[in-house]
Amino acid sequence: MVIVLAHLIVTVIHGTAHTKAQVPLSPAATAFVFSVILAGPLVGLALWLIAGRIGAWVVAATMASALVFGFVNHFVFASPDHIAHVDQQARPLFVTTAVLLAATEAVGLGLAISATRLGRQV
Repeated sequence: MVIVLAHLIVTVIHGTAHTKAQVPLSPAATAFVFSVILAGPLVGLALWLIAGRIGAWVVAATMASALVFGFVNHFVFASPDHIAHVDQQARPLFVTTAVLLAATEAVGLGLAISATRLGRQV
């Protein structure tokens, strides 16, 4: 539960970093961020409390998807969203939150996969 909430907080702060760095997302990327990265883990957490393993799988799937999306866009593809191409003044917050997103997503994925074996425990 804590990692999903930490991920939500970091995601919101990273959105602020995107705004300050003037790095807009495409409509498709925006839809992915709102549905999978923001809402997905929260829906999974709610399901986890109600239905155990199903919710854990939703958290695992959304965290894995978010991790791949963020890693590729922030650290691999040469684009305005890559940490090396962000405006110098906005870069510290942008890089810090991009790294924290990857960390919370990786930890959340690992914990959720572990929980699929345990059932309802959050």
